[in-house]
Amino acid sequence: MKKIIGLVLLMLLLISAASTNSINENYLHTIQGTWELESFYNYDGQDVIDTVPTADGYRQVKMYYKGKVMWTRYVPVDKVGRFGYGTYNISGDRLTETLEYGDNEMIQAMDTMRIFTFELQLSNDRFSQISLDEEGNRTFSENYLRID
Repeated sequence: MKKIIGLVLLMLLLISAASTNSINENYLHTIQGTWELESFYNYDGQDVIDTVPTADGYRQVKMYYKGKVMWTRYVPVDKVGRFGYGTYNISGDRLTETLEYGDNEMIQAMDTMRIFTFELQLSNDRFSQISLDEEGNRTFSENYLRID
């Protein structure tokens, strides 16, 4: 009888250990992965007043992995691609990207601005990076869809 009770307790212990090692639900809300820009929002300071979809042929993709960010953009009218690379950090509802390297235009732009901080709204398969003015009012956002 002691062996049966011991086996039952061992099975309960193994079952409880297996259930605590299941997929971490916070993983589903991670920004780590590959994202494609699907639209822009314009704000009146707090609320969305206009949604602008991406133009035909326009493509912007961001990849986040282990504190690193890389983005690339292709604008068909310019027939030129752009890219940037750097680090990112999430603190509360803020996403901060610090660019370290990029194409020629990005390197020139980095002389004046290389750290970008956004309000972050993140769900399982979508995120928005919302730009704020100096008073903390929302101005516009880029809205992304998870593709990986």
